[in-house]
Amino acid sequence: MSESSTPHNAGQQDDSRKHREWNRFSLRQRLTRFLSLAVSLIVVIVSWRFLDMNFYYMWTASATIQDLLGRMFPPDIGYTHEIMGPLIETINMAIVGTILAILLALPVAFLAARNTTPNKITYGLGKFIISFTRSVNVIIWALIFVVVFGPGALSGVLALAMRSIGFVSKLLAEAIEEIDPNQVEAIAATGGSSFDILVYGIVPQIKPAFIGVATYRWDINVRAATILGLVGAGGIGVQLNTSVNYFNWDAVLTILIAILVIVAISEVVSAYFRSKTT
Repeated sequence: MSESSTPHNAGQQDDSRKHREWNRFSLRQRLTRFLSLAVSLIVVIVSWRFLDMNFYYMWTASATIQDLLGRMFPPDIGYTHEIMGPLIETINMAIVGTILAILLALPVAFLAARNTTPNKITYGLGKFIISFTRSVNVIIWALIFVVVFGPGALSGVLALAMRSIGFVSKLLAEAIEEIDPNQVEAIAATGGSSFDILVYGIVPQIKPAFIGVATYRWDINVRAATILGLVGAGGIGVQLNTSVNYFNWDAVLTILIAILVIVAISEVVSAYFRSKTT
């Protein structure tokens, strides 16, 4: 009896396996994904209608672009000598602003790192400074400093520095938190002071990250410095704003080409120094 029922049971098991289907997601997961997609689509549609964008000008955009390019070409090569000074000022603004940001960001980074901050209050203070300086756009900082210190390169340098403090501090604080504690403990065990621990235990470990962050931030500041002149904070942006206001489009193209060259050079230099740290 048992021998005759064994093949029959085996056949039923084979049939059940053939009709069994495999699904990557469960029913609950599929419903969740569907609802998430539906909610996202609704949010996009509501946002689109809320913006009330006018696409009427898109019909004439091609003709407008052709007219603008016709006014720009050929670029005014003779205008180059007038923008060399603002270009150099732009580069210097990025350099000085980055250096100032690094000097201010170093103590903030040690306050915002869990393994180097003295207490919870200083840790919260460091995090607050990082969040505050990063939450305000560089153009807003430039507008504020132009009101306080007047138009010019000083306002641009301070705007770049303030915007960079949070960026540099955040990345350096994360690098400090990831150091090997054994080196720090070894120096402390030999009777090293807090200064010795800092110089010989922490700084050598975060040096590659420091060089990479500083170089990358300088690259970002070069790009940012080119537009600060639009709000009166010095640099090549002043010349660009003036040329646009006077509809001097061939000079505008010359300035844009110069900005492109400066940004490309800064990108090459930044990539070179970052490759040396890896």
